[in-house]
Amino acid sequence: MTVELWQVDAFADRPFGGNPAAVCPLDGPRDPSWYQAVAAEMNLSETAFLEPMDDGFGLRWFTPTVEVDLCGHATLASAHVLWESGRLDPGRTAHFHTRSGVLTAERDGELIVLDFPATRPVAAEEPAGLREALGVTPTEVRRSRFDLLVVLDDAARLRALAPDFVALGGLPARGVIVTAPSDTGGVDFLSRFFAPGSGVPEDPVTGSAHCALAPYWGERLGRTRLVGYQASRRGGTVRVELRGDRVRLAGRAVTVLRAELLV
Repeated sequence: MTVELWQVDAFADRPFGGNPAAVCPLDGPRDPSWYQAVAAEMNLSETAFLEPMDDGFGLRWFTPTVEVDLCGHATLASAHVLWESGRLDPGRTAHFHTRSGVLTAERDGELIVLDFPATRPVAAEEPAGLREALGVTPTEVRRSRFDLLVVLDDAARLRALAPDFVALGGLPARGVIVTAPSDTGGVDFLSRFFAPGSGVPEDPVTGSAHCALAPYWGERLGRTRLVGYQASRRGGTVRVELRGDRVRLAGRAVTVLRAELLV
């Protein structure tokens, strides 16, 4: 039996930008070891697995080494695949049952809009070794449900970061979000995301990180609608809107590959 496989660039306006995710639509569940083996074979930040349910789709996300509790770009890619493949009418909202509850995706013109839980970061003590691993001195350190949030005062310092991934991987968090005020017109804040302990040294564009960035920058700038740019090598724009304990994340998606798995 073959399995359909898509590769989609999420939070991207063009092919080979944003964050690539593999998406496998399935007829039913498989053993988690198979999911992990496929994700390792794809060797992307995340591979998503979709299973049809009576009231939506089951959705699980795997890095090359672990299953994760929340992933934005692979959810956006999954919604794109459902509509592009005809599994879901383009006018209908996608409902995903995940380890982080029910998540939704809907179309707004060319944008796909995700509804995710906010993971508001709180003040935290700076972990030992953090500044040495990053090579910079933070102005502020916070912690969200999943990640450390490191604030810098200068965009150039953020863009120039060359972390020690081995040292970062030993910190007690899924990953490290680094953020700074924007130096680009039309963008409110910049970020980068490192998660070597989860098998992703640097993630190109991280939707779930913006669930923490939106409340942080919303409070700091006094606004609920913001535009973030993740300043990785590939780069990508995430439009965010804070709605109480939820965050809406909006971006585009581009299909770059359709194939079949033979195992």
